[in-house]
Amino acid sequence: MLTSSAEWKNLQKHYQDIEDIHMKSLFEQDSERFNKYSMTAAGLTLDYSKNHITEQSIEHLVALAQAANVEQQRERMFAGSEINVTEHRAVLHTALRNFSGQPVYVDGKDVMPEIEQTRAQMKRFVEAVSTGEKKGYSGKAFTDVISIGIGGSFLGPKIMSEALKPYRQKHINVHFVANVDGCHLQDVLAGLNPETTLIITSSKTLTTQETLRNTQSAKEWFLQTATQADVEYNFACVSTNITAAQEFGINPDNIFPMWDWVGGRYSVWSAIGLPLALAIGYENYHDFLTGAFELDQHFQQAPLAQNMPVIMALLGIWYRNFHGAQSQVLLPYYHYLRGLPAYIQQLDMESNGKSVNLNNEEADYDTGPIIWGSEGTNGQHSFHQLIHQSKTHIPVDFMMPLHPASECANHHDMLAANCFGQSQALMEGQSEAQVIAAMKKAKCSTEEIKNLSSHKVMKGNKPSNTLLFDRLDPKTLGSLIALYEQKVFVQGVIWQINSFDQWGVELGKALGNQVLSKLADTNAKLTMDGSTNGLISLYRARK
Repeated sequence: MLTSSAEWKNLQKHYQDIEDIHMKSLFEQDSERFNKYSMTAAGLTLDYSKNHITEQSIEHLVALAQAANVEQQRERMFAGSEINVTEHRAVLHTALRNFSGQPVYVDGKDVMPEIEQTRAQMKRFVEAVSTGEKKGYSGKAFTDVISIGIGGSFLGPKIMSEALKPYRQKHINVHFVANVDGCHLQDVLAGLNPETTLIITSSKTLTTQETLRNTQSAKEWFLQTATQADVEYNFACVSTNITAAQEFGINPDNIFPMWDWVGGRYSVWSAIGLPLALAIGYENYHDFLTGAFELDQHFQQAPLAQNMPVIMALLGIWYRNFHGAQSQVLLPYYHYLRGLPAYIQQLDMESNGKSVNLNNEEADYDTGPIIWGSEGTNGQHSFHQLIHQSKTHIPVDFMMPLHPASECANHHDMLAANCFGQSQALMEGQSEAQVIAAMKKAKCSTEEIKNLSSHKVMKGNKPSNTLLFDRLDPKTLGSLIALYEQKVFVQGVIWQINSFDQWGVELGKALGNQVLSKLADTNAKLTMDGSTNGLISLYRARK
């Protein structure tokens, strides 16, 4: 068991040795702390000096990673080995952004030629739509794209296109639909012209109920002014189920393949990224892939102690398993990155939200943390209060570009000041002596000081990372997403779990389909639990 290893026990003892040391004193003792605990890779700079660590902490954490065979498992993933053991699959989203010129084998076959062929198909398609060469059924150029998917097939392209809004093509509007709530689709369709609307369905197997329902409804809307024969002009599909796509009426040239060694939450690097490429243009999409490739190169080549995703992963282990932190908050200080916490939430929690290890045993330690967050400046006026003064231990990732997409007076200076000031406040805190001194200076009464001073105390010693980058361009965004992907991978290896299946998600889908059949057939006998039977009965009554 992981917890019985010497490396784990060494970390437990080390935690006990330093748990009463305040981070503020660590900075007072070492003026070089920032230089020691910061690094740059693939356009990203990580300051991890405001963490409850010493040099010995890093040594012990790296020893844990080495004992867990992180380096060997890393190489197995990049080589196409079957590391998704519960589904008997390789894990090769990294191959989708591989520009090394080296082959990648799955079951003895080099998959790079097919990947490169798909990239070329995407490029031709995106450029033809962008230039107006590819037109809708009535001969008009496309002005709008509707991307229909769910989970990773939706979240990745949507959030990346939001993050890269300054790079979007001005003459093509890309809309995203995932929610099976018909209100969402109706809102998107309202005001669009079927003649100039391209509809892309993204589903690995074309069996996902929400995606199929939304696609069929979009087709019904389209057929109000067009014919079945026109579908081949205005519809495209990303799927492994080529037969079903053709039966739907989609032109083979508009069907883009997927592979079973790409998980949904990692699929933005595949043809699932087609809506993103249409939104920002293919060259920008290529830069997005390139940024991820450069981070992958760093991850493969840098020693563990100088490896950015490894360090972030180990800090996460340190807080989750030794400090008792249940959650991790992501605070982007940049409006266009506001959706990133939701993306990393799926990436991390769907990957490492497991309790059974690779030995088929119930783990006796915690795994994936709860991931949450929002725009940093908005959070300062709401949930930051809990981070600063509650007893709950919540590590923070701050992130911000040094240059915004556009300068507006001194807005970015204020943004940076808030970002840096919050991380400083979390680390240093504010003692009662400092509070009393400030209140005396403000000429507060003795009674007021007595009643109020303890409420203003902030203990500090709250850990955080700060990620900075020059600007949020497509290449940098690719690096940032790959950074978190590799962090999650390293943690899964150390926790000895399979980060690449999602049986909890699959159960929800299966039960949802069973319930749907009972809603459709109001005469079907209800054989589920009392609560579910009661809810179905209430829903049936509305009909």
